[in-house]
Amino acid sequence: MEKSAGIGGAPIWAMHLIAKEPGIGVTQLAQAMDVHQSTASNLVKSLVQAGFIHTEKAAHDKRVVEMYALPDGLKLLKKVPGPYSGVLPQALSELDDQTLQELERSLEVLLQRMDIDESSAKTPMAMM
Repeated sequence: MEKSAGIGGAPIWAMHLIAKEPGIGVTQLAQAMDVHQSTASNLVKSLVQAGFIHTEKAAHDKRVVEMYALPDGLKLLKKVPGPYSGVLPQALSELDDQTLQELERSLEVLLQRMDIDESSAKTPMAMM
């Protein structure tokens, strides 16, 4: 994605979600991307600074910030063939239930060999 659009996959995915759901908030964006809210906030800041989106306070609650795609952001998305979420999430979404269950069992075996427990779920492997 970086070659075709000039920015990385995570900002492209965030941009896609914002364009798809005008007015989405940072919390909803973080949930949709399955990232921490601070990570989503940083993505939003970079997209605002690049001129791809704009933010505004929600009319119903001034504490809520809504995000909207700008024309340059929409042009950016047209440069990227997709999938916007990246190849791994796209491939996983195309697997049937039986294959996903087999993959989950196999990953569980791998994690047991790595001696990783649930408390490490949000820690990058490079940090372990």
